[in-house]
Amino acid sequence: MILENKLNIQDAILLAKEEERISKQKAVQLFESGMLDSLEAGTVETLKAIHKYLFEDIYFFAGKIRNVDISKRNFRFAPVMYLTPALENIEKMPQSTFDEIIEKYVEMNVAHPFREGNGRATRIWLDLILKKNINVVIDWSKVDKEDYLLAMERSVVRDIEIKHVLKKALTNDINSREVFMKGIDHSYYYEGYYTHILSDENFGGQL
Repeated sequence: MILENKLNIQDAILLAKEEERISKQKAVQLFESGMLDSLEAGTVETLKAIHKYLFEDIYFFAGKIRNVDISKRNFRFAPVMYLTPALENIEKMPQSTFDEIIEKYVEMNVAHPFREGNGRATRIWLDLILKKNINVVIDWSKVDKEDYLLAMERSVVRDIEIKHVLKKALTNDINSREVFMKGIDHSYYYEGYYTHILSDENFGGQL
């Protein structure tokens, strides 16, 4: 099914390419404008703001909590009827240590509050929490795609694996434009988007 979009595109491949191109440009603007650093770390409103900024030129639902149930790879995300209280509880979760922050991230992934673009928006949200609370971010270029996806699938029942995968990729280079750009490229690569590359380097031979 092709999502209704502001571009009036009816071809799935073309929509994916335009979504990647436009939203990556918006991600760059989000970083370079300083808007990202002005947001409060760990709130639902901040996640909504990130999602809206990335996708508002593409989708009508940008920044809006979904009103339909969704699933992926036979996993059903939080049902709509429980989504609002789930998000309220996630927002209240502590975020003062690496373990606490990743646990909060895992719960937000299970909630999957948007119709599309959850992973990409939530990884930016995660890095903002890490940056503001423990002065590190994830160098996503050092996180193998398959290791990450498998660990995230298993994180619903056991989060030790995703903590291990992400902890190995931490960096204190928290204001680096290069780290951010490579991070966006890899974040999109995890979701199957790799047509428009922001960073000068490729994905270390992963493509």
